[in-house]
Amino acid sequence: MTIDEALRACERMNREDIAVTLDALGESVTTEAEAEASANVYHAMLDALAARGLNANVSLKLSQMGMDFDAALAERIVGKLVEHASAVNSFVRVDMEGSPYTEATIAMTERLQACGDGAGRVGTVLQAYLYRTEADAELLLGQGIRIRLCKGAYNEPAEIAFPQKTDVDANYVKLAKRMMTSGVFCGLATHDGAIVEKLLAFVRERSVPKNAFEFQMLYGIRRDLQRRLVKLGFGVRVYVPFGPEWYPYFMRRLAERPANVLFLLKNFLKS
Repeated sequence: MTIDEALRACERMNREDIAVTLDALGESVTTEAEAEASANVYHAMLDALAARGLNANVSLKLSQMGMDFDAALAERIVGKLVEHASAVNSFVRVDMEGSPYTEATIAMTERLQACGDGAGRVGTVLQAYLYRTEADAELLLGQGIRIRLCKGAYNEPAEIAFPQKTDVDANYVKLAKRMMTSGVFCGLATHDGAIVEKLLAFVRERSVPKNAFEFQMLYGIRRDLQRRLVKLGFGVRVYVPFGPEWYPYFMRRLAERPANVLFLLKNFLKS
């Protein structure tokens, strides 16, 4: 619920040689004051992570920073956070929301990366279920922008997203292999054991360095797989969401895609 509790979770993960990204929950703010308050939480986290010497960075959503009513405000707020991250040797991940945000999120990340303090200190997320993602990945990799690749959690229409899970999975593996060999350090966010096995086989076949990328997973989900990957010598980072906004966050995820909840319940049993 609090920054201190999130930091303690981070410390526990670090003791297991697992890195962390912290996400202070909250979306779709409606005033500048709310957006600035959200940013202040992230500034406090960046300072606390640096003070404690933790292997962690932060993830944020643009709708949490005022994107819905003032795009310039959101970019100014996130730009200050990227500057702060640079000053304390950290990193800001701009999370991806639904498809109405895709173009603006990518464009803002490009602009922040191009700024003096932003190079190497900001990245974003691409979703494998969108048809456009292969082109977006090439665009970002060409600029050295770090990507977190996920399958995608929002309920998108078939006009812009693969409707079949098999097609999403195939595209995920294709894109992941491209990122693993791109020379840009990317995060492969998946709990799918079958996909992980395909990527491990690719590492062996192509002699991909284990430090060329990292696996990313949710805090508390597939801890068995997280620990196995660490023992194999791969980098693992867990995504730790926290804060009092957990209930609306959960309900939005449930409304967007009910299968997500079933997935979480099934995988808690594998922890």
